[in-house]
Amino acid sequence: MRQNKIESVPGAVQRSGIRILVLALVLALCASGCAGWFGTKEEKSAAELAEEGAALFEAEKYDKALKSYERLRDWYPYSPHAKEAKLRIADAHFHLEQYDQALQAYQQYEQLHPNDSQIPYATYQMGMCHYERLRSIDRTQVPTRNALEVFLRLQSRFPDSQWARDAEEKIEKCRRNLAGHEFYVGEFYFKSEQYQAAMNRFEIVVTQYPQVTAYTDKARRYMDRCSRHLPGEGSGQTPTGDGWVQLPPIEVGWEGVN
Repeated sequence: MRQNKIESVPGAVQRSGIRILVLALVLALCASGCAGWFGTKEEKSAAELAEEGAALFEAEKYDKALKSYERLRDWYPYSPHAKEAKLRIADAHFHLEQYDQALQAYQQYEQLHPNDSQIPYATYQMGMCHYERLRSIDRTQVPTRNALEVFLRLQSRFPDSQWARDAEEKIEKCRRNLAGHEFYVGEFYFKSEQYQAAMNRFEIVVTQYPQVTAYTDKARRYMDRCSRHLPGEGSGQTPTGDGWVQLPPIEVGWEGVN
């Protein structure tokens, strides 16, 4: 009886080994098969991501296009498609009205590819990131000044570019806003009987924005009126420079150019 038990041990070991082998094969199959069922798919190539991003961008799905282009940039930084992806990332941010992120992306593109043929476009878009945030003339004009500075730089560097020509209308709008703001502040000071401060503002309109005749003519008339209230140079009122002051809102029917 004891001998039979001893002889059965090798068979049990053999069966146990077979079970372990089968279990190992099942686990191996799961490891290879589950990736296809539940795991991540195979990474897309740079060309596939570029095509995917372009299709999504064309469909105006800018948030999804942004993700595709960011993957392309991060996964394939040395791909021929990577440079275009950087510019499209900036464009996607712009269309999503994420102007700070777009501006930063356009600036990085210019720094990385200063001689690229797309630099005039990127520069124009930098200006547009500021331009899209223009405010009415009774509010701070920091975005207006920044937009004007970028558009003028564009015209200076690339005068024959299509984008420099497209910027011309935007430049005129910026100048109208800035002239209108200075005139509005000047008129506020005049009504407050701060004639020297008003004179300073009207002089800015006349000297810095002579093209904006909608304001220069009125500014000159106000300068004549201010001079009647000023005894001479040094009236004791300190000019405010280009700083912004809190003013009452524009009244309905006011002739400001927005």
